[in-house]
Amino acid sequence: MQSFAMILLCGWFVCPADAAEWSGKGEFGLVVARGNSETETLNLGLQFERMSEKWRNDLKLTALRSSDDGDLNAERYTLGYKSGYNFNEKSYLYGALRYDQDEFSSNDYQTSLSVGYGRQLLDSETHQLTMEVGPGVRRTAPSDPLEPTETNVIGRLSTDYAWTISETADLTNVLLVEAGSNNTFAENELSLNVAINSRFALKLSGAVRHNTDVDPDVKKTDTLTTANLVYKFGEH
Repeated sequence: MQSFAMILLCGWFVCPADAAEWSGKGEFGLVVARGNSETETLNLGLQFERMSEKWRNDLKLTALRSSDDGDLNAERYTLGYKSGYNFNEKSYLYGALRYDQDEFSSNDYQTSLSVGYGRQLLDSETHQLTMEVGPGVRRTAPSDPLEPTETNVIGRLSTDYAWTISETADLTNVLLVEAGSNNTFAENELSLNVAINSRFALKLSGAVRHNTDVDPDVKKTDTLTTANLVYKFGEH
């Protein structure tokens, strides 16, 4: 447990000797329609990254809220934190935390804690691909307060792919799968990023989320298409 805490905390907070620059980006998307119908959709994202010779760290927060004619039809908040210790240029050991709260799903929230092995499979000027795999535990609180909160062992798989199309455009695809006995959660986001200048970019993305075990009145698959303005800060 002490080693796991070191993986999660050392690279970001308490290892100044292993100095590293940080970088990040903020995303903002807003759609407002007025006329025969009134629709409002707000999409926010914030991500911080810190890389050094020994450590790699990533913190990500997202928020989505949508209403149609005054009726809320989507509300979702996610938080993810991951820290990894590099064995060499390609391999590392990681610890990851994830919190997901979706008001229109079968659960009040899902939170997971996992550890595992990561490896850089591709690393060229054009293509980069990283894969992670490992065990973990997930705690699920059903939206029905009469149902008990469940804790299950899970297997976690994650891939992160980037294709540099040109000096101003790149395509990314991020996949996350958490498989357990009570539910398998999968999310895939495909994004096209087009730079406006050194700091601002336009991001077009499509995301698919799937849960195998849901309430009878809840759909197993959700899709989300967004167009966001992205601001990059820190070192790149």
